[in-house]
Amino acid sequence: MRIWVLATMLAGLMYGGTVAPREKFFVVERESESVAVIEDGLIRSHMEQMHNMNHGVMKFDGKDGYVISRDGYVVKFDPLTTKIEGEYKTSKSAIGFVIGANYLAVANYDDKSVDILTRDLKPIQKIKTGSKNVGIKIAGNKLIFAEMDADKVAVYEDKNGGKGLPKFEKIKEFDVGKMPFDAMIQGNTYIVGFFLTKGFGVIDLDTMTYKLIPITAKGDKPVLKVPHFGFWSLSRDKTFIPAVGDNKVMVYDKQFHFIKNIEVQGLPVFTSLSPDQKYIAVTFSGKDFPTIQIVDTQSLKVIKTFHFPGKVLHVRWSKLEPKLYVSVNGANQVSVIDTKKWDVVQEIKGAKRPSGIFIYQY
Repeated sequence: MRIWVLATMLAGLMYGGTVAPREKFFVVERESESVAVIEDGLIRSHMEQMHNMNHGVMKFDGKDGYVISRDGYVVKFDPLTTKIEGEYKTSKSAIGFVIGANYLAVANYDDKSVDILTRDLKPIQKIKTGSKNVGIKIAGNKLIFAEMDADKVAVYEDKNGGKGLPKFEKIKEFDVGKMPFDAMIQGNTYIVGFFLTKGFGVIDLDTMTYKLIPITAKGDKPVLKVPHFGFWSLSRDKTFIPAVGDNKVMVYDKQFHFIKNIEVQGLPVFTSLSPDQKYIAVTFSGKDFPTIQIVDTQSLKVIKTFHFPGKVLHVRWSKLEPKLYVSVNGANQVSVIDTKKWDVVQEIKGAKRPSGIFIYQY
């Protein structure tokens, strides 16, 4: 199989053709300090000794792959060979990171700081905040993150203007809702969610202004898994937000005017938008952990419900094929859904307590 793929690639190059892009899936094995590597529908290898993967997050940029562990390690690796190229420990607990053109920025829980590293994981700057830091994002030469303990969002700017190694200085700090947790960014709009405030905050980075958008869904059910607000879904004309503690997915337009609450089966955790923006996949907590539902983004109705033999922790849409990959933690498998027929067409066995799914396209 590998020889055939290599021969096909070489033939394409010889005749001046282009090689079709391919995908490699990296699946966090949260209790094994490892990552499963899936290609062509099979687990090809496991990356071992990746530290505490309970909250492992992986990102790619060009030919570089990075993962952060719950216990504060940043690991750099080659996504093609899966060879580990280096690691650096920023703190006792790291929660998120972003990749700039010539740096990495890591948000830390434990030592209440943000670390700025080179792309080869050499330390540049440590920003001490006195707070657990979350929701870290990049917008141009700006670095934005939330200070959970201080109920603030801080905006820093690279005073070197993106030339050479960065030097970040704080230019603005916003008082926001109580216990900001996670965030997402679209263009120059930074959106932050909260543990304790019934709403979400929106910062316009052009005008440097902040407003609170009240939550429309109402509910007092126990939250069994805190949603990561980075898994809200932003389509061209709508924003989809899982309602904490209610059986609803909230829909807003791009100016954050409320449109509708979509009734779903359980307490939603993630909404994941398909590449063509026609559907979102919704995952749940509690008794509905083994379920995902598919919502049509135009009709705003549930069109399909899937049940799996164990709790679902993550989903990821293929960018190249009509497939949705589902991390079935309780069954040690990754299930694959055909998104044209809406049928489960494969169960990839051998993933050890799988969690987050990340795609490298090459």
